[in-house]
Amino acid sequence: MKSYNVCLKDTVKLFTKRLFYSLFDEEQQTEHEAYLESTFLKILSRLSLDGGYHAWETFRAKLPELRRKLDLDAIAFECNDPASHSLDEIYLAYPGFHAIAIYRLSHELYKQKVHILPRMMSEYIHGITGIDIHPGATIGDSFYIDHGTGIVIGETSIIGNHVKIYQGVTLGGISVAKNLASVKRHPTIEDNVCIYANATILGGDIVIGANSIIGANVWITQSVPENSLVTYQTEIKIRPKKNGIRK
Repeated sequence: MKSYNVCLKDTVKLFTKRLFYSLFDEEQQTEHEAYLESTFLKILSRLSLDGGYHAWETFRAKLPELRRKLDLDAIAFECNDPASHSLDEIYLAYPGFHAIAIYRLSHELYKQKVHILPRMMSEYIHGITGIDIHPGATIGDSFYIDHGTGIVIGETSIIGNHVKIYQGVTLGGISVAKNLASVKRHPTIEDNVCIYANATILGGDIVIGANSIIGANVWITQSVPENSLVTYQTEIKIRPKKNGIRK
């Protein structure tokens, strides 16, 4: 019976936390620099992956650019959420921002074809926030997630700049055979799109055109032109209660 290194889940959890802290705190960066490198090399070795040192150096060189992107994301949160009081609050207390930060870190490793580690990182933050972003997804600048619980963004999703997504949104795929795994299976969301709660958008050939608004609870399996408003219409009646009906 083959043995699996399931204990790496704890190692990756701590590695991911310290990597996140180091990205935003110079004291944490200094304190944990040696730990992060040695642990990264240890994880790749335990996963029988070669080229660990080169992968770490390539990844570390990307960290300043990742920090720049995340600062743009934080500003998008501040600009879009009337409940926010400061950037400090967003960095310290917003689960959507936390999920985006771990996505951007894991995505850089995914691009190097270090697949298992970024998936473990994304599952760690998924468990904390309820936001499931596959590290293979491509997401542009100034991304904003409001609330976030229940969001699913699939591996081949492409999201443009200045996109806003609310809780419960799914950017998913329609089932395909395993031999089509390399085919684009998830939708493309162009710039300045807003997708409201519980909308479901499925299919790799689906494009949601720029500047569109996707209303809550819609189910989309066909492309939407630019500057569109898509809503789900249902009738809600409000009328006086009849005598004898309990409150």
